[in-house]
Amino acid sequence: MTGAPEDPSADAPSPRRRRRALRILALAVAAGLAAAVGLGWWAYVQLDGNLRTDTATERALAEQAGLRPKSSGRAENILVMGSDYRPELGSARSDTVLLVHLAGDGKRLQVISVPRDMMVPIPSCPRAGAAASRAQYAQFNWAFDLGGAACTIRTFEELTGIRVDHHLVVGFEGFRRIVDAVGGVEMDLPRAERDPNVGLDLSAGPHLLQGTDALAYVRAREYVGDGSDTNRMSRQQAFLGQLSAKLRSSGTLFNPARLYPVLDAVTSSISADSGLDSLGKLYDLVARLRAVPEGQVDYRTVPRKPYAADPDRDVPDEPAASELFRSLREDRSPPPDPAKG
Repeated sequence: MTGAPEDPSADAPSPRRRRRALRILALAVAAGLAAAVGLGWWAYVQLDGNLRTDTATERALAEQAGLRPKSSGRAENILVMGSDYRPELGSARSDTVLLVHLAGDGKRLQVISVPRDMMVPIPSCPRAGAAASRAQYAQFNWAFDLGGAACTIRTFEELTGIRVDHHLVVGFEGFRRIVDAVGGVEMDLPRAERDPNVGLDLSAGPHLLQGTDALAYVRAREYVGDGSDTNRMSRQQAFLGQLSAKLRSSGTLFNPARLYPVLDAVTSSISADSGLDSLGKLYDLVARLRAVPEGQVDYRTVPRKPYAADPDRDVPDEPAASELFRSLREDRSPPPDPAKG
């Protein structure tokens, strides 16, 4: 004898149970979204708080406002300085200085290296708690030690006639952290390199350079290649190109576990003027730089030649240097690079 037919709705949840389950699911999703948003906001606040506004430089530049060149218009000129602070000496040098020139139409980007050993007129620079430095003719990297970033900016402006719109100072320790955060940078060395001055000791062949070795690589000079500052700047530009590619890769940009340490290292490493001292402002700048068409990024060094009084130093090579500076001031395509033949 068969029993009564089973009621197919007997095990189905009641409308009340279904509504309750949907509410629980909705609350779980909302909680997850809130946690994600909260974590994102926490990360934003943390990263934004890492950035330091370089008010001392802004004050010093304001004191000399009447001596500075006029703005070039829509083009944007950013001076990036690598700071090598030496506590044991109580001094700081900026052996790496780059001008980043973004054309007013956003379609051209130029990155100009300024040789550290180039002899230039350094103006008198105000100093906090001390008398202003005296004007002198000396190698370019002395300016940072004499009067900090402001003195380097003013020295660059007097040399080139180019108004610096914004500036960034990056500590060498921060550079090491950035390289570590992206997982290292690959470089292929045609020959073994060793420079005891900076702790560089690498065999020939491919290397994945982590922070400490990467910093030694970009600082090496005397015992590497021809020992010139020209060679060091070429190495720095090549390394920065590889680092930039790694930063732009999907493995970094779309990997939160890797991207946050990179952003933390970057924001902890720099001080900036008030025009670039927040994540929002830096993001806008990076977006404009990324929008420059491929093939329209030009890396070069200020043309120079040996200084007659000291062959280990350089001076601007004229008229090539002045022609380059003029093209930047007028925001037009640069003249041919004499270093590239």
